[in-house]
Amino acid sequence: MRTDITNILPEECISYILSLTSPTDVCRSKLVSPVFRSAADSDTIWGKFLPSDCYDIISNASSSSSSKLLTSSMSKTQLYFHLCKNPIIIDNGTMSFGIDKATGKKCYMLGARRLSIAWANTPRYWRWKRVPESRFSEVAELKEVWWLDVKGTIETKILSPNTTYVAYLVYKFSSSRYGFEKKPVDLHVELGESDAGRTFRIFLDPSANIPQFSREREDGWMEVKLGEFFNEHGDDGKATCSLREVDNYTLKKGLIIEGIDIRPKDSR
Repeated sequence: MRTDITNILPEECISYILSLTSPTDVCRSKLVSPVFRSAADSDTIWGKFLPSDCYDIISNASSSSSSKLLTSSMSKTQLYFHLCKNPIIIDNGTMSFGIDKATGKKCYMLGARRLSIAWANTPRYWRWKRVPESRFSEVAELKEVWWLDVKGTIETKILSPNTTYVAYLVYKFSSSRYGFEKKPVDLHVELGESDAGRTFRIFLDPSANIPQFSREREDGWMEVKLGEFFNEHGDDGKATCSLREVDNYTLKKGLIIEGIDIRPKDSR
């Protein structure tokens, strides 16, 4: 006759054991029994899965009221799942912070205002505007350029250690677009000064007979992989992500940039 472990161990012990696994394993354990389901909802577990500096990051939220709401009215379990689905805006509205549901590791998006975009403040070439589907207050819309150069950098020390990160350009096209079906763009990610990285060349708006590397996100935007890097201890300085097309012979217009999403590999 088999002994039911839930008749021997108190729920607190089961919660502690589950906290030594992963968020995915904890969610699966809910199917075992009602006792496991109750133990899996414990703040003891989800508090350990939250990043250690989570509350410090939340305190830097753009809205003090939202920061207060998250820290004071939500349990750690509620906060974990809230941040998985609802990234918060930080750093004066230029970045967002969330966590990966499967691992609890940090996810950031660099908003368009945080990026280095050549000619971004020249009204002839770029226009800043609000769109309701963006998490940020402004996005950048390309009016026309020959020289396209977009870069974003992030300090590796704020990312989760021992994690492979992937950077994605988050974008869409306006109804009037041109040039991206004619000329490929260079996508690149490099880590610190010692890693030259790898460059990919793709069409952002390919014709029917050319492979499509972009995909639609759940939020309605498109994303394309810029590259990836391994963050070991967070002491590599900065990771730099870029999009370029600078031959000066192809006019381009209609690209709308929301930002650069940086999240753990295989998180979706």
